[in-house]
Amino acid sequence: MKNPLKNITNRYPFLRFLGNRYVLVLALFIAWMVFLDNYSFLDHRILNKEIKELEDNKKYYQDEIKLDEEKIKLLKNPDQIEKYAREKYYMKRDSEDIYIIEFEEDLPEDEQSKSL
Repeated sequence: MKNPLKNITNRYPFLRFLGNRYVLVLALFIAWMVFLDNYSFLDHRILNKEIKELEDNKKYYQDEIKLDEEKIKLLKNPDQIEKYAREKYYMKRDSEDIYIIEFEEDLPEDEQSKSL
């Protein structure tokens, strides 16, 4: 009675290499580290994506902080405070009248349909 594995390894010589116990242990170790371990390669990919997203958020918020600091510096000037109050809050002096003109392009869509 012949060994069936011997026939297969004679036909395909590369299977002899895969039959080596060190190769099998190495293959199992690599599979464990890539898929099953707590610190697997797949988990690292997910964590790296989250880190990149958080770094992008950090950069965005740092830029916003710089813009806000510039606006604060401008608002320390009394003329700039008056300009800001007139534009954003429609404030006026006692002797003035304010007329607010809204264009249809600037209105939200729900208000545009009501005006037609």
